[in-house]
Amino acid sequence: MSAVSERVRPDRWTAVARGFRGRCPQCGEGALFRSYLKLSEHCGRCGEVLGDIRADDGPAWATILVVGHLTVPFFLIAVREDAPSWVIFAVLVPATVALTAVLLPRLKGVFASVLWLLDMRSGGPS
Repeated sequence: MSAVSERVRPDRWTAVARGFRGRCPQCGEGALFRSYLKLSEHCGRCGEVLGDIRADDGPAWATILVVGHLTVPFFLIAVREDAPSWVIFAVLVPATVALTAVLLPRLKGVFASVLWLLDMRSGGPS
């Protein structure tokens, strides 16, 4: 038996919820990101290695999927009802950009947490 005890990993939904909130999937207290979309190298609280997790294009794909399904119907209604251009450019476009900006880091946190749970890290086997 090793001197260092193995930490118990949280269940998948707890880890995913922590990732959505931008927290370390292991402890839920340290920050997952050091900037807007850049993962921290290590959790500042528990020391869990996070910097070698690569979510790649998954979060962007999921963000496009969600934002598209939420906003395209409003764009279609605006075009079909011949809404003034200012409605599209002053309301719908900024709403789309804002929704994207809010969801992208949260979905990256979810992807990073799932990859962490599955122990899928870049750089080969550890």
